[in-house]
Amino acid sequence: MEQLALLANRKRKSAARLTKNSKIIKTIIAAIQDKKGENIISLDLRKINEAVSDFFIICEAGNQPQIRAIAENIELRVKEKCDENPYHHEGLGTLQWVLIDYVNVVVHVMLKETRRFYKLEDMWSDGVPEEHNE
Repeated sequence: MEQLALLANRKRKSAARLTKNSKIIKTIIAAIQDKKGENIISLDLRKINEAVSDFFIICEAGNQPQIRAIAENIELRVKEKCDENPYHHEGLGTLQWVLIDYVNVVVHVMLKETRRFYKLEDMWSDGVPEEHNE
């Protein structure tokens, strides 16, 4: 419970809230599309008080090398275009599910089977989804 409180405080102290048209969100989605990420969804979580970020961006990849390529491209493009480094990332060791945390937006790059198992969209179904497939 204490960790949840810390995350909530982190969110409140962070920069201005994002919109779905924010530069970082557009940059992340373009970086995913560059590496052929599939089933790209953004979830607007701004109306959910318990949410630890304003947006989740979720996508899937067909294999582990593609997960790495997508994750690396996201970090590279966001650094180039937005001059931001992730607050935290994890999952690069196992490459089943990579999480990249930019505080107000959290990116989830997952294998198809991992995404089907965890069903993040269902867990955060109060969020407003938007598809970003080409």
